[in-house]
Amino acid sequence: MSDHIHDASCDHDHDEDIFIVTDENGVEHEMVMVYTFEVSEQAYAVLLDRNDMEADGVIFRIEEEDGEAMLASIEDEEEWNRVVQIYNEIVEEQEQ
Repeated sequence: MSDHIHDASCDHDHDEDIFIVTDENGVEHEMVMVYTFEVSEQAYAVLLDRNDMEADGVIFRIEEEDGEAMLASIEDEEEWNRVVQIYNEIVEEQEQ
């Protein structure tokens, strides 16, 4: 999907993949998928709040069910730590 990190400082237009995500308080947020990457053959997506692009992004696991891609929360702490570490490495490489 993307070959660089997209954020509020990007200088070009993007076709937006918009998702409605409900947070732990039941509040819905319009989220934009800005980056995808793989860890151990598992795909992940980084989403930013469409109305607050300065806020921290959220990482979801991309799962496929009946041929359709779906976003799933990462519940396992070990998986979360591994994914965040890899994503941070990707960001560092992009910034160089």
